[in-house]
Amino acid sequence: MKLRPLSAGLFSALLAFSGLDHLLLGEAPVMIGKANADDNGKALRAPSVPPARDPSVAVAEEYELARQKGTPEAFELFIARHGDDPLAEKARAELRRLTR
Repeated sequence: MKLRPLSAGLFSALLAFSGLDHLLLGEAPVMIGKANADDNGKALRAPSVPPARDPSVAVAEEYELARQKGTPEAFELFIARHGDDPLAEKARAELRRLTR
C-alpha cells in the first residue's frame, strides 16, 4: 500500500476544510487574508470607541451655560477653567457688568 498518495490526499482535505486563510508554519499560525479592514484597506475602528470631541465646541457650550445661568459664580468658574480661551474675555466683560 502506498502511503504518499493517501497522506497527500488527507493533507489536501485538511486544507480544504480549514480554508487557506489559516495555515500552520511550524508552531505559529500564519494569517494570509486581510485582517479587519474595509474595501480601501484601512483598518476599521472598534464600534465601542466614540469619536473625539472638538474642544472648542465644548468650551463654547460651557460659555453658553454660564451665560444662561447669568451668575458671577458661573462666569468665574468658566474663567478659571478656560482663562486663555478667547471666550474668557467675553466672560470677563460679563463678570464686570454683573458686579457693578
